[in-house]
Amino acid sequence: MDKPFDVLVVGELNPDLVLTGDVAPAAGQVEKIIDDASLVLGSSSGIFACGAARLGLKVTFAGKTGADGFGEFLWGELRQRGIDTHAAVVDPTVRTGISVILKHGHDRTILTYLGAISELRLDEIDPALFSQARHLHIGAYFLLTRLMPDVPRLLKMAKAAGMSISLDTNYDPAEKWTTGMDQVLELVDVFLPNETEACKISGEPQLEDALDNLSRRVKLVAAKLGEQGAEARQGRKAVRVPVYPARVVDTVGAGDSFDAGFLYGWLAGWDLERCLRLGSACGSLSTRAAGGTAAQPTLDEAMGLINQK
Repeated sequence: MDKPFDVLVVGELNPDLVLTGDVAPAAGQVEKIIDDASLVLGSSSGIFACGAARLGLKVTFAGKTGADGFGEFLWGELRQRGIDTHAAVVDPTVRTGISVILKHGHDRTILTYLGAISELRLDEIDPALFSQARHLHIGAYFLLTRLMPDVPRLLKMAKAAGMSISLDTNYDPAEKWTTGMDQVLELVDVFLPNETEACKISGEPQLEDALDNLSRRVKLVAAKLGEQGAEARQGRKAVRVPVYPARVVDTVGAGDSFDAGFLYGWLAGWDLERCLRLGSACGSLSTRAAGGTAAQPTLDEAMGLINQK
Protein backbone atom coordinates (compact mmCIF):
# COMPACT_ATOMS: atom_id res chain seq x y z
CA MET A 1 0.00 0.00 0.00
CA ASP A 2 1.50 3.28 -1.16
CA LYS A 3 0.93 5.48 1.90
CA PRO A 4 3.40 7.95 3.43
CA PHE A 5 3.17 6.40 6.91
CA ASP A 6 3.12 2.89 8.30
CA VAL A 7 1.53 3.82 11.62
CA LEU A 8 -0.74 6.59 12.89
CA VAL A 9 -0.59 6.83 16.69
CA VAL A 10 -3.53 8.42 18.49
CA GLY A 11 -3.00 8.81 22.19
CA GLU A 12 -1.68 10.68 25.17
CA LEU A 13 1.56 12.65 25.32
CA ASN A 14 3.34 13.79 28.46
CA PRO A 15 6.80 13.99 29.99
CA ASP A 16 7.90 11.72 32.83
CA LEU A 17 9.78 13.15 35.79
CA VAL A 18 11.59 10.06 37.08
CA LEU A 19 12.83 10.23 40.69
CA THR A 20 15.04 7.43 41.99
CA GLY A 21 16.22 6.43 45.46
CA ASP A 22 14.48 6.95 48.78
CA VAL A 23 11.38 8.42 47.19
CA ALA A 24 8.74 7.57 49.82
CA PRO A 25 7.04 10.89 50.70
CA ALA A 26 7.44 12.11 54.29
CA ALA A 27 4.93 14.48 55.87
CA GLY A 28 5.80 17.47 58.05
CA GLN A 29 7.76 19.48 55.44
CA VAL A 30 10.61 16.97 55.57
CA GLU A 31 13.15 17.45 52.79
CA LYS A 32 14.75 14.25 51.51
CA ILE A 33 17.73 13.79 49.22
CA ILE A 34 17.23 11.27 46.41
CA ASP A 35 19.69 9.53 44.09
CA ASP A 36 18.65 10.81 40.67
CA ALA A 37 16.10 12.83 38.71
CA SER A 38 15.47 12.97 34.98
CA LEU A 39 12.88 14.59 32.72
CA VAL A 40 12.19 12.34 29.72
CA LEU A 41 9.58 11.80 27.05
CA GLY A 42 6.92 9.64 28.65
CA SER A 43 3.40 8.34 27.90
CA SER A 44 2.49 4.93 26.55
CA SER A 45 1.66 6.32 23.11
CA GLY A 46 4.78 8.47 22.89
CA ILE A 47 7.09 5.62 23.93
CA PHE A 48 5.39 3.25 21.47
CA ALA A 49 5.79 5.78 18.66
CA CYS A 50 9.50 6.16 19.39
CA GLY A 51 10.00 2.40 19.55
CA ALA A 52 8.24 1.87 16.22
CA ALA A 53 10.27 4.62 14.56
CA ARG A 54 13.49 3.19 16.02
CA LEU A 55 12.69 -0.13 14.33
CA GLY A 56 12.28 1.63 10.99
CA LEU A 57 8.53 2.21 10.70
CA LYS A 58 7.28 5.56 9.40
CA VAL A 59 5.18 7.05 12.18
CA THR A 60 2.86 10.04 12.50
CA PHE A 61 1.39 11.15 15.84
CA ALA A 62 -1.95 12.75 16.72
CA GLY A 63 -2.15 13.96 20.31
CA LYS A 64 -2.71 17.06 22.42
CA THR A 65 -0.53 19.23 24.65
CA GLY A 66 -0.71 22.68 26.11
CA ALA A 67 1.11 25.66 24.58
CA ASP A 68 3.87 25.47 27.18
CA GLY A 69 7.44 24.36 27.72
CA PHE A 70 6.51 20.74 28.37
CA GLY A 71 4.55 20.63 25.13
CA GLU A 72 7.42 22.12 23.13
CA PHE A 73 9.77 19.59 24.71
CA LEU A 74 7.55 16.65 23.76
CA TRP A 75 6.89 17.58 20.14
CA GLY A 76 10.60 18.33 19.72
CA GLU A 77 11.54 14.92 21.15
CA LEU A 78 9.21 13.18 18.70
CA ARG A 79 10.55 15.10 15.73
CA GLN A 80 14.11 14.37 16.79
CA ARG A 81 13.28 10.66 16.51
CA GLY A 82 11.90 11.03 13.00
CA ILE A 83 8.21 11.03 13.95
CA ASP A 84 5.87 13.25 11.94
CA THR A 85 3.99 15.80 14.09
CA HIS A 86 1.94 17.72 11.53
CA ALA A 87 -1.24 16.57 13.33
CA ALA A 88 -0.13 17.99 16.69
CA VAL A 89 -2.88 19.71 18.67
CA VAL A 90 -1.51 22.56 20.81
CA ASP A 91 -4.17 24.12 23.01
CA PRO A 92 -3.35 27.30 24.96
CA THR A 93 -6.36 26.78 27.25
CA VAL A 94 -4.95 23.63 28.91
CA ARG A 95 -1.64 22.60 30.43
CA THR A 96 0.40 19.65 29.25
CA GLY A 97 -0.03 16.59 31.44
CA ILE A 98 2.87 15.12 33.37
CA SER A 99 3.69 11.92 35.24
CA VAL A 100 5.97 11.83 38.28
CA ILE A 101 7.48 8.38 38.65
CA LEU A 102 8.76 7.41 42.09
CA LYS A 103 11.16 4.57 41.32
CA HIS A 104 12.09 2.23 44.15
CA GLY A 105 13.98 -0.92 43.19
CA HIS A 106 12.20 -2.64 40.32
CA ASP A 107 8.83 -1.24 41.44
CA ARG A 108 7.43 2.21 40.85
CA THR A 109 4.62 4.53 41.82
CA ILE A 110 3.19 6.82 39.13
CA LEU A 111 1.50 10.13 39.93
CA THR A 112 -0.17 11.67 36.88
CA TYR A 113 -1.65 15.12 36.28
CA LEU A 114 -3.88 14.62 33.25
CA GLY A 115 -4.04 18.16 31.88
CA ALA A 116 -4.25 17.94 28.08
CA ILE A 117 -4.01 14.12 28.15
CA SER A 118 -7.74 13.70 28.75
CA GLU A 119 -8.83 16.57 26.49
CA LEU A 120 -8.18 15.24 22.97
CA ARG A 121 -11.42 15.24 20.95
CA LEU A 122 -12.42 13.43 17.77
CA ASP A 123 -12.99 16.73 15.93
CA GLU A 124 -9.33 17.61 16.58
CA ILE A 125 -8.09 14.57 14.63
CA ASP A 126 -7.75 15.33 10.91
CA PRO A 127 -9.79 12.73 8.94
CA ALA A 128 -7.18 12.94 6.17
CA LEU A 129 -4.79 11.07 8.46
CA PHE A 130 -6.68 7.82 7.88
CA SER A 131 -5.76 7.79 4.20
CA GLN A 132 -2.11 8.55 4.99
CA ALA A 133 -1.21 5.51 7.15
CA ARG A 134 -1.86 1.79 6.86
CA HIS A 135 -2.22 1.08 10.58
CA LEU A 136 -3.80 2.87 13.56
CA HIS A 137 -2.49 2.35 17.09
CA ILE A 138 -4.39 3.73 20.09
CA GLY A 139 -2.58 3.96 23.42
CA ALA A 140 -3.75 4.70 26.98
CA TYR A 141 -7.42 4.39 26.01
CA PHE A 142 -8.70 4.88 29.56
CA LEU A 143 -6.92 8.23 29.93
CA LEU A 144 -8.49 9.69 26.76
CA THR A 145 -11.74 10.49 28.54
CA ARG A 146 -13.01 13.14 26.08
CA LEU A 147 -12.27 10.85 23.14
CA MET A 148 -13.50 7.56 24.65
CA PRO A 149 -17.21 7.90 23.69
CA ASP A 150 -16.17 8.52 20.07
CA VAL A 151 -13.52 5.80 19.79
CA PRO A 152 -15.89 3.34 18.04
CA ARG A 153 -16.62 6.04 15.45
CA LEU A 154 -12.89 6.74 15.13
CA LEU A 155 -12.18 3.05 14.54
CA LYS A 156 -14.92 2.76 11.93
CA MET A 157 -13.43 5.73 10.08
CA ALA A 158 -10.05 3.99 10.13
CA LYS A 159 -11.56 0.71 8.90
CA ALA A 160 -13.35 2.53 6.08
CA ALA A 161 -9.98 3.89 4.97
CA GLY A 162 -8.52 0.37 4.90
CA MET A 163 -6.47 0.63 8.09
CA SER A 164 -5.74 -2.18 10.51
CA ILE A 165 -6.03 -1.31 14.22
CA SER A 166 -4.21 -2.10 17.45
CA LEU A 167 -5.06 -1.09 21.01
CA ASP A 168 -3.16 -0.92 24.28
CA THR A 169 -5.54 0.35 26.95
CA ASN A 170 -3.05 0.60 29.83
CA TYR A 171 -4.43 0.75 33.37
CA ASP A 172 -7.86 2.23 34.10
CA PRO A 173 -7.54 4.68 37.04
CA ALA A 174 -11.34 4.88 37.24
CA GLU A 175 -11.61 1.08 37.58
CA LYS A 176 -14.43 0.98 35.01
CA TRP A 177 -12.67 -1.61 32.92
CA THR A 178 -15.53 -2.96 30.85
CA THR A 179 -17.37 0.27 30.01
CA GLY A 180 -17.70 0.53 26.22
CA MET A 181 -15.12 -2.20 25.60
CA ASP A 182 -17.37 -4.53 23.60
CA GLN A 183 -17.90 -1.92 20.88
CA VAL A 184 -14.19 -1.14 20.80
CA LEU A 185 -12.77 -4.66 20.84
CA GLU A 186 -14.98 -5.87 17.99
CA LEU A 187 -13.23 -3.34 15.72
CA VAL A 188 -9.67 -4.05 16.91
CA ASP A 189 -7.31 -6.35 14.99
CA VAL A 190 -4.57 -6.62 17.63
CA PHE A 191 -5.17 -6.19 21.37
CA LEU A 192 -2.05 -5.69 23.53
CA PRO A 193 -2.87 -5.95 27.26
CA ASN A 194 -0.69 -6.96 30.17
CA GLU A 195 -1.87 -9.66 32.56
CA THR A 196 -3.75 -7.31 34.89
CA GLU A 197 -5.51 -5.54 32.02
CA ALA A 198 -6.45 -8.83 30.36
CA CYS A 199 -8.06 -10.12 33.55
CA LYS A 200 -9.84 -6.87 34.41
CA ILE A 201 -11.26 -6.27 30.93
CA SER A 202 -12.36 -9.88 30.45
CA GLY A 203 -13.80 -10.15 33.96
CA GLU A 204 -11.86 -13.40 34.46
CA PRO A 205 -9.59 -13.71 37.52
CA GLN A 206 -7.25 -16.27 35.94
CA LEU A 207 -4.98 -15.44 32.99
CA GLU A 208 -5.80 -18.48 30.86
CA ASP A 209 -9.53 -17.87 31.22
CA ALA A 210 -8.98 -14.19 30.43
CA LEU A 211 -7.08 -15.00 27.24
CA ASP A 212 -9.74 -17.54 26.23
CA ASN A 213 -12.40 -14.87 26.74
CA LEU A 214 -10.55 -12.14 24.85
CA SER A 215 -9.57 -14.41 21.95
CA ARG A 216 -13.28 -14.93 21.26
CA ARG A 217 -13.80 -11.16 21.06
CA VAL A 218 -10.65 -9.97 19.26
CA LYS A 219 -8.93 -11.37 16.18
CA LEU A 220 -5.50 -11.42 17.86
CA VAL A 221 -4.45 -10.93 21.47
CA ALA A 222 -0.77 -10.48 22.38
CA ALA A 223 -0.41 -10.36 26.16
CA LYS A 224 2.64 -9.09 28.05
CA LEU A 225 3.32 -11.33 31.05
CA GLY A 226 6.37 -9.73 32.66
CA GLU A 227 8.90 -12.32 33.82
CA GLN A 228 6.70 -15.05 32.32
CA GLY A 229 7.29 -13.76 28.78
CA ALA A 230 4.43 -13.15 26.35
CA GLU A 231 1.56 -15.12 24.86
CA ALA A 232 -0.46 -14.62 21.69
CA ARG A 233 -3.91 -16.02 20.99
CA GLN A 234 -5.41 -16.07 17.51
CA GLY A 235 -8.64 -18.03 17.56
CA ARG A 236 -7.73 -21.41 19.01
CA LYS A 237 -4.03 -20.97 18.26
CA ALA A 238 -1.84 -20.14 21.26
CA VAL A 239 1.88 -19.30 21.20
CA ARG A 240 4.06 -18.38 24.19
CA VAL A 241 7.67 -17.20 24.31
CA PRO A 242 9.92 -16.64 27.35
CA VAL A 243 11.31 -13.29 28.38
CA TYR A 244 14.83 -12.40 27.23
CA PRO A 245 17.13 -11.76 30.20
CA ALA A 246 18.43 -8.22 30.60
CA ARG A 247 20.40 -6.13 33.07
CA VAL A 248 17.48 -4.00 34.17
CA VAL A 249 17.96 -0.31 34.88
CA ASP A 250 14.38 0.88 34.38
CA THR A 251 11.24 -0.98 33.27
CA VAL A 252 9.26 2.16 32.35
CA GLY A 253 7.82 1.72 28.86
CA ALA A 254 8.97 -1.89 28.37
CA GLY A 255 5.43 -2.93 27.46
CA ASP A 256 5.17 -0.13 24.89
CA SER A 257 8.46 -1.22 23.33
CA PHE A 258 7.05 -4.76 23.20
CA ASP A 259 4.04 -3.39 21.33
CA ALA A 260 6.31 -1.70 18.80
CA GLY A 261 8.28 -4.88 18.17
CA PHE A 262 5.24 -7.13 17.93
CA LEU A 263 3.46 -4.79 15.52
CA TYR A 264 6.55 -4.37 13.37
CA GLY A 265 6.53 -8.13 12.81
CA TRP A 266 2.76 -8.32 12.39
CA LEU A 267 2.72 -5.55 9.79
CA ALA A 268 5.53 -7.35 7.96
CA GLY A 269 3.47 -10.55 7.82
CA TRP A 270 5.59 -12.59 10.23
CA ASP A 271 4.25 -15.66 12.03
CA LEU A 272 3.04 -15.26 15.63
CA GLU A 273 6.08 -16.74 17.34
CA ARG A 274 8.47 -14.48 15.47
CA CYS A 275 6.30 -11.43 16.24
CA LEU A 276 6.28 -12.35 19.93
CA ARG A 277 10.04 -12.87 19.99
CA LEU A 278 10.69 -9.47 18.44
CA GLY A 279 8.28 -7.86 20.90
CA SER A 280 9.92 -9.61 23.83
CA ALA A 281 13.42 -8.65 22.65
CA CYS A 282 12.40 -5.00 22.21
CA GLY A 283 10.81 -4.92 25.65
CA SER A 284 13.84 -6.44 27.35
CA LEU A 285 16.41 -4.26 25.59
CA SER A 286 14.45 -1.11 26.42
CA THR A 287 15.13 -1.64 30.14
CA ARG A 288 18.89 -1.01 29.77
CA ALA A 289 18.63 2.71 30.57
CA ALA A 290 16.42 5.11 32.52
CA GLY A 291 13.23 6.27 30.84
CA GLY A 292 11.15 4.55 28.21
CA THR A 293 13.01 5.56 25.04
CA ALA A 294 16.74 5.87 25.78
CA ALA A 295 17.56 2.18 25.21
CA GLN A 296 14.96 1.19 22.62
CA PRO A 297 16.69 -1.09 20.11
CA THR A 298 17.11 -0.90 16.37
CA LEU A 299 15.83 -3.86 14.38
CA ASP A 300 19.39 -5.18 14.01
CA GLU A 301 19.94 -4.99 17.79
CA ALA A 302 16.70 -6.81 18.54
CA MET A 303 17.33 -9.49 15.95
CA GLY A 304 20.83 -9.95 17.34
CA LEU A 305 19.35 -10.79 20.73
CA ILE A 306 16.81 -13.17 19.19
CA ASN A 307 19.50 -14.98 17.19
CA GLN A 308 21.88 -15.51 20.07
CA LYS A 309 22.44 -19.19 20.74
